[in-house]
Amino acid sequence: MESITGKRLGPMYAEACPTRQVLDRIGDKWTALIIGLLDDGPVRFLELQRSIGGISSKMLTQTLRNLERDGLVRRTIYAEVPPRVEYTLTSLGETLCAPLTAIRDWAEAHIDEVSEAQSLYDDRDEATGG
Repeated sequence: MESITGKRLGPMYAEACPTRQVLDRIGDKWTALIIGLLDDGPVRFLELQRSIGGISSKMLTQTLRNLERDGLVRRTIYAEVPPRVEYTLTSLGETLCAPLTAIRDWAEAHIDEVSEAQSLYDDRDEATGG
């Protein structure tokens, strides 16, 4: 497969490539935040939910299950009353910490520039009736 510029594209650009599923998971709205919190060690569900503003219980559950299915997060249930459940990163999940930290750091470092660009775009779009 070639790009519009004629550059050869890797297999992940093909619709059926399984790598795209992994990229979708990593690029998910909540994944970087969850991985960032688990980078410090085991965390319970309610601690995760309290720490991540705006995430619903259903979405947190779904995201954690997907991350567990992908081998990035481990869910441990302790036989206590009431039962205690903790989430930790697997060794594979730990390999995501540095790249996701770099992306979060980039976002924090450049938020003013992005906000300014958005304002300029919105003003221009509004002026042209687009």
